[in-house]
Amino acid sequence: MLTPEEKKEIDEEAAHYEQRSAAGIEALKIVQRREGWVSDESVREVADFLDMSFAELDAVATFYNHIFRKPVGRHVILVCDSISCWIMGYDELLEQLRERLGVDIGKTTADGRFTLLSHACLGICHRAPALMIDEDTYENVDPSGIDAILANYR
Repeated sequence: MLTPEEKKEIDEEAAHYEQRSAAGIEALKIVQRREGWVSDESVREVADFLDMSFAELDAVATFYNHIFRKPVGRHVILVCDSISCWIMGYDELLEQLRERLGVDIGKTTADGRFTLLSHACLGICHRAPALMIDEDTYENVDPSGIDAILANYR
């Protein structure tokens, strides 16, 4: 159920647009900050609040890859798998992450600390290979430095 604070925050976002539905992505992000992911129930509630159909908002939620539709770990690691990252060491980087975390892409560590996901492009091809953890972007990632990066996230 949307909290009064979430409703207020969503209303503030919606005020920036002619149509309330234009605030869909931001509204989903607001819910995700509280829950860590966005359930079908939450999509339904936000859609009703923004005067949208469930199908319309679900399409937005499904398309936008920073909205998580199932539970994820406390920290989400997005490993860029663009052509630039592939050429510059994606395989080695991914292998190091798999080894250190003990999970494959799409999985969450047993302690719930990390979820490992691939990402089509982080938009920093000139600094490949790259990854993103939560809101932090790492460029020119050397696989041997993964332990130091992961240590920043508890």
